[in-house]
Amino acid sequence: MKISTKGRYALRMMLDLAQNQQDGFVALKDIAERQSISKKYLEQIVPLLNRSGVLRTTRGYQGGYMLSKSPDKITVGDVLRITEGSLAPVACLDDEVNLCERSDNCMTLGVWQGLYDTITNYLDSITLQDIIDKQQAVDADTYYI
Repeated sequence: MKISTKGRYALRMMLDLAQNQQDGFVALKDIAERQSISKKYLEQIVPLLNRSGVLRTTRGYQGGYMLSKSPDKITVGDVLRITEGSLAPVACLDDEVNLCERSDNCMTLGVWQGLYDTITNYLDSITLQDIIDKQQAVDADTYYI
């Protein structure tokens, strides 16, 4: 499984919004600038995040974006499923019910199911707030002269 640029950038955008939530609605140009991501690229990601309900938007002079939920309620898995679709390592695990005609006799299905469970359990255990807290701890331990 390889996470696309869209998934990586969406996660960075969501983290930026989480870090700047005290500012209210945040302009896309500000996120693009802070994250060194093209504003045009972020404009392609926003509709996905907006449709899924993790973003709130407003238009106009003070317009922009903010998280619709607290950063401790949004997981990395949530963001990646929105942008990447299924996180399944093989196509037969994409749907809740395995429709593969070989699934009853597939010797490798257990391997792929185990990998899928590990991926989803791991990504669903990390919230945006966890990432921010970890970075703040690293920054606090950094000493400059």
